[in-house]
Amino acid sequence: MILSPMPEHDVLVVGAGLAGMRAAIEAQREGADVALMSKVYPVRSHSNAAQGGINAALSEGDSWESHAYDTVKGSDYLGDQDAIEILAREAPAAIVELENFGVAFNRDEHGRLGSRFFGGAEHARTYFVGDFTGQAILHVMFEQLLKHGLTTYDEWFVTQLVKDDQGAVRGVVALDMKSGRLELFRAKAVVFATGGMGRVYEPSTNALICTGDGMALAYRAGANLLDMEMVQFHPTTLKGNGALLSEAARGEGAYLLNKDGERFMKKTAPNKMELASRDVVSRAEQVEINEGRGVDGCVLLDMRHLGAELILERLPQIRELALEFLGVDIIHEPVPVRPGMHYQMGGIKADVEGRTTLDGLFAAGECACVSVHGGNRLGANSLLETVVFGRRAGRAAAQYAKSVGAPRVSEAWLRDEERFIASLFDRPPGERAAALRLEMGQTMTRDVGVFRTGEGLESARRTIAELKERWERVSVGDKGRVFNTNLVSVLELRNMLDLAEAVVASAIFRTESRGAHARLDYPKRDDANWLVHTVCRHTAAGPELSTMPVVITRWEPEERHY
Repeated sequence: MILSPMPEHDVLVVGAGLAGMRAAIEAQREGADVALMSKVYPVRSHSNAAQGGINAALSEGDSWESHAYDTVKGSDYLGDQDAIEILAREAPAAIVELENFGVAFNRDEHGRLGSRFFGGAEHARTYFVGDFTGQAILHVMFEQLLKHGLTTYDEWFVTQLVKDDQGAVRGVVALDMKSGRLELFRAKAVVFATGGMGRVYEPSTNALICTGDGMALAYRAGANLLDMEMVQFHPTTLKGNGALLSEAARGEGAYLLNKDGERFMKKTAPNKMELASRDVVSRAEQVEINEGRGVDGCVLLDMRHLGAELILERLPQIRELALEFLGVDIIHEPVPVRPGMHYQMGGIKADVEGRTTLDGLFAAGECACVSVHGGNRLGANSLLETVVFGRRAGRAAAQYAKSVGAPRVSEAWLRDEERFIASLFDRPPGERAAALRLEMGQTMTRDVGVFRTGEGLESARRTIAELKERWERVSVGDKGRVFNTNLVSVLELRNMLDLAEAVVASAIFRTESRGAHARLDYPKRDDANWLVHTVCRHTAAGPELSTMPVVITRWEPEERHY
């Protein structure tokens, strides 16, 4: 074994969004030597894009039990209730901590924290900063990183998890995008907080950086993926570019209308109307569109009755997006919207302390599946998950690091990865990553979208298999090393194709409809056979599927009504 003085830390956190930042802060509080690595500068992480708010049962008359029940019901009973109880119990303290950090939450006329209703909730428990809550929290959290002097590696792209002789994760190989140099980073524990895989679909509300890298790396290294078929389509995205118009609009009282001016949600969710859970609203919209009651492939989001003052105070980003991309001023006219890929409920299987099925690897945030969201995530529970389970994963990783010796991994990992990258540069001129990426994304949206069929899923499976084979001939036209985005795009595409394959295989495997997984050929929820998680394991022959039980503590499955 050859060892050399390369970067080494107790805990290496990969991903600098809210989950990663919160994990790093907590690990350092536990006394660990911590480093934070990200493929973008930390405040450019996709947590910026979270608009509407963060949930907690803080008000009089609300309770953590009510929050937990709403989350369980929203998950279509696929969420693990032990994890959901932790999420709801720890939410109030998490909000107070964020405010103490300096997050300037909106306040009501009495000076108390102001809240709004979000979909699937019985109480107005979503706390917010206008309609850019994620950005506000992210920047304040970054201030905490600076305050505590955490080591950061900005613009490094992780290409490989590395293991010691016993199979425990003990670091990563990463590409310094600024120089093109590969480096071996040793760590006693690695925390993945690498975000979602939205760009497996096209269009998506997700940033271009959301390519599922952590999920794919963990999957290929032997970690299990859970419930990958559960892909959330947000009800209000812009046609064409998929930009998100926050649920905050409906939380403030916006209407959804069809071409006849009808509030069609009264047919599907007569009590909650536009504030039913996201899967219910997205399906109702898609039915209107499919049955000819849409407007150019969309429905209409109407905020005119809210008035200019409220819109300018609480929904300024939504107005700006509609103006910039469609030329629509929401103060004066409704804006066309349609369901669009938004969030991945599935991910790397992790317990409530972030431990994965790989020794030494922890996961938190959207790349992980704890599972608090099950078949459908409630709006404003995602920011909450990042801080609650980011903190837990950081603490557990630091405690784990204290129990193991210095990481001893061979430089052979680095040499192998250098040869692999060299082989990509050596490929003759061939297909371009962008073309394959577009075909993949359009295939997933068409065949693995709001509604699914066995026939469509099989078509998607064949297409993804073909694209994986074509990836072997994708060339890197740019032979430079400095900020070679062409090379990075080829590596990202490899990750996305592996995840697309896992999503399709899991969707074929689950022969029922539950949460965001709506199969027209199996339209009913089947608790007798499918009240289980799907488990996806990587093999040379492709995804291997199995099941594991859902944790039920107090709420037995019942039919969902909104």
